[in-house]
Amino acid sequence: MIDRHGRTIRYLRISVTDRCDLRCRYCMAEQMTFLPRAKLLSLDEIAIIAERFIARGVTRIRLSGGEPLVRRDVVDLVKRLGGHVGYGLDELTMTTNGTRLADHADALVAAGVRRINVSLDSRDPERFRYITRHGDVGQVIHGILSARDAGLSVKINMVALKGLNEDEIGSMLSWCVSEGLDLSLIETMPLGAIDEDRVDRFLPLTAVFDTLAAAFPLVRAGHRTGGPARYWQVEGSGTRLGLISPLTANFCDGCNRVRLTTEGKLYMCLGHEDQVDLKAALRNGGIDALDAAIDTGLAIKPARHDFRIEAGSAPAVSRHMSVTGG
Repeated sequence: MIDRHGRTIRYLRISVTDRCDLRCRYCMAEQMTFLPRAKLLSLDEIAIIAERFIARGVTRIRLSGGEPLVRRDVVDLVKRLGGHVGYGLDELTMTTNGTRLADHADALVAAGVRRINVSLDSRDPERFRYITRHGDVGQVIHGILSARDAGLSVKINMVALKGLNEDEIGSMLSWCVSEGLDLSLIETMPLGAIDEDRVDRFLPLTAVFDTLAAAFPLVRAGHRTGGPARYWQVEGSGTRLGLISPLTANFCDGCNRVRLTTEGKLYMCLGHEDQVDLKAALRNGGIDALDAAIDTGLAIKPARHDFRIEAGSAPAVSRHMSVTGG
């Protein structure tokens, strides 16, 4: 699959639910209105759409949300898609907040998942509770270590937040080195209305990297996971540091991904509202209509996102990250 800008699309991210058991301040409003369950794709429909993408050349799939592990029977979907690993699919991964990971780690490994991302913005209990509005960091860390011990490669996703967790980034990297985990730092993105001004929390990763480079032996790594991160290796360890910088280091030229929402909308870009309805295509016209809708999506994929962080500016798009999938 090649878009109109000549980029080959090999990466599909799927939001299996817009629901989450946390309410992170940079991601959601405290009072969220979630989609009625009747509007969601069934797990079988998600699998059918994903399998069509595999047949058309997608080699990596990431399941996300919301929090994917809050959806009942999601492991059944993981098992079905995991059966394609080695048969068209190179990798099946998941992004999770870790709250339910301890209960599901063994099942994920058995289903064919080998690598997961866990969102963790602070290891301080009170700060974590503030960021997530009610989360228990001990529960998440237990899930992370359980996943590692079950055989999963774990990468921590940490959103860099000015005045909130910037003093903890160095210690987070040290902890990842000691526990055999990777770390990706992410700039906050203007997606959906929240209860705070994102300008107050925006922390450019250019400055963060300079600070880390002065404290850690970092060497540029050629490692790629199919996503937008640029990687450095912490010398003397197995830990990689990734930087995802949509605002200070635009990565759109190499974009190889599209995103499927839990209600069946295919978005070609996080920063644009253009989408095609794969649920309607599948239900009304079957596989042929699904293929035609995917082709339409490829034809309208934009060259780049329109993210900006400016005082008083509206979000780039109205939908929250939990709708499109992280």
